Amino acid sequence: MLRRGVLVGALVLCVVAGGTPARSADPPEIPLTIENHRFTPEAITVPPGTSFVLVITNKDATPEEFESHDLRIEKVIPAGKTLRLRMPALKKGTYNFIGDFNQSTAKGRINAE
Repeated sequence: MLRRGVLVGALVLCVVAGGTPARSADPPEIPLTIENHRFTPEAITVPPGTSFVLVITNKDATPEEFESHDLRIEKVIPAGKTLRLRMPALKKGTYNFIGDFNQSTAKGRINAE
């Protein structure tokens, strides 16, 4: 019974003191732009084992599809819009992506190293 009272007291103290469980830092954001049917930058380097957010801005007058067979991702970014794409922690390696609507010019890669 005494142990239970100590646990309840500790919980109350934590709540009164404004304590909340520690939240991990937000994942880093990496900008990626589509303009003239090309990705800028064409190569992105990230540390392996760390998730991140790809912030893709389409400056073209037409939509583009961010597609990566390596990552199993397909997302359409409407013309003039920005899409935030949460990426998983990647193993060491290179992950290619394309703009599916303009495959001859819209190409890029993510290097986890």
